[in-house]
Amino acid sequence: MAKKKQETVSLIDTFAEFKQNKNIDITTMVGVLEESFRSVIAKIFGSDENFDVIVNPDKGDCEIYRNRVVVNDDEVEDPNKQISLSEAQKIDATYEVGEDVSEEIHFADFGRRAILTLRQTLASKILELEHDALYNKYKDRVGELITAEVYQTWKSETLLMDEEKNELYLPKSQQIPRDFFHKGDNVTAVIDRVDNANGNPKIYLSRTSPVFLQRLLENEIPEIADGIIRLCRIARIPGERAKIAVESYDDRIDPVGACVGVKGSRIHGVVRELHNENIDVINFTNNISLFIQRALNPAQVSKVVLHEEEKKAEVYLRPEEVSLAIGKGGMNIKLASMLTEYTIDVFREVEGEEMTEDIYLDEFSDEIDQWVIDAIKGIGLETAKDVLNAPREMLIEKADLEESTVDDVLRILRAEFEDDDKAAAAPSADEPNEPAAPSAGEES
Repeated sequence: MAKKKQETVSLIDTFAEFKQNKNIDITTMVGVLEESFRSVIAKIFGSDENFDVIVNPDKGDCEIYRNRVVVNDDEVEDPNKQISLSEAQKIDATYEVGEDVSEEIHFADFGRRAILTLRQTLASKILELEHDALYNKYKDRVGELITAEVYQTWKSETLLMDEEKNELYLPKSQQIPRDFFHKGDNVTAVIDRVDNANGNPKIYLSRTSPVFLQRLLENEIPEIADGIIRLCRIARIPGERAKIAVESYDDRIDPVGACVGVKGSRIHGVVRELHNENIDVINFTNNISLFIQRALNPAQVSKVVLHEEEKKAEVYLRPEEVSLAIGKGGMNIKLASMLTEYTIDVFREVEGEEMTEDIYLDEFSDEIDQWVIDAIKGIGLETAKDVLNAPREMLIEKADLEESTVDDVLRILRAEFEDDDKAAAAPSADEPNEPAAPSAGEES
């Protein structure tokens, strides 16, 4: 008797656990409970077709009725669907052959193993429902801004919880370099993707995506949210610098001024969220040459030569503007290329000449190891003049090269241009040499 009472309590606990799951509506809950009971009944009796299952979630119980047909005592072939006349008349003396008998069955009578099977079946179905609910909640929200609470931080990613305690993941690769989280911190990010491999959804967030910057700007600048100002292009080096190109559908509104605000008041909140990531705002234009000039701000460009089929641009600047165009660690020219979607090569103008010729670094692969060339190109320097105009310390630190390696590269590149200068200075065979100046002992 005590054992039966214990099993009944266990069954009630099963209902209670299920009811605590607030993510599941009452209709779904009843359906899942009925399906789970039927699954266990089918395992016990071989079929659940002749059973009526009535779930009472409010009471925390379930009524089960087995329906059988009365047959003569010696004609019972399926005890699950048929009942002998003598057995039927024990229930009610008025039963006759051919009538239907509906008999209530108490699930607790099936024993501890049946209740355990029910709990396991319910747990499996609850998990399946939770996965479906999580996937359906987030599958159409990619690109949406969300704030969640940090639950745990690992080396490769951070686990966050939304308001319903759903798990969200922020990979290390999608965190701004200066991000540092503690448990309980509220973190804002954009929903980057929703994976649903094997029916097990995982929600991934990002703070490095250009979309994250776009959503932050929409939150801070009403004109962007209202569609008066359009964000045309975004380029980011997360945590360091970003460039955005904007335009206005209203000629009376200055899009750059509206985005920046008085003394940067509007964009300051975005910059703070991005850990002081500098944001350059420029006016968008379909004039590619002008767009490239604006993208290379603060450098003043003298001339732009486009190669539209190759999506390349040659940019000529005064010597003092070259370092501004390239920027620290090649960051400015890299962002400009990302923003304009053009590969930008920088050339230095020399006084007295229209322009100086330049040579791509790959042309020196017979004298400089390819891995060294790739390391230098990785910081935004594509040509020999780019390297010669860049500070030596920048090549050592940003390209992560040994001092001796950098000095060898500079020597090889300088020699190339010195040879060109000597060839240009040498008199041709058709031109007479200028007379030498008289020596100190000769008469003039």
